[in-house]
Amino acid sequence: MEVTYKIHYTDEVARKHIPDLPATAKIMIKCAIEERLTVDPIGFGKPLRYSLKGHRRLRVSDYRVVYRIEPETRTVAIVAIKHRKDVYEDA
Repeated sequence: MEVTYKIHYTDEVARKHIPDLPATAKIMIKCAIEERLTVDPIGFGKPLRYSLKGHRRLRVSDYRVVYRIEPETRTVAIVAIKHRKDVYEDA
């Protein structure tokens, strides 16, 4: 497994979204991000539309990881990690 992308969490994700997650979800989401988004963020994520155009989402159980790919720096910027019923409200 070759890691080709770096992961960057926005301040809001690090301060608010991650601490609010249940412990089991944190583990699942962390594994999914490390195993999928560092390797192939385009292949594993689904493009979003409308107000989130330019972002993609990764489905992890009932949670969604919303991210943006920055190809010039090979970085995946995580902009939201929330339950699927809440994730698109604030965006």
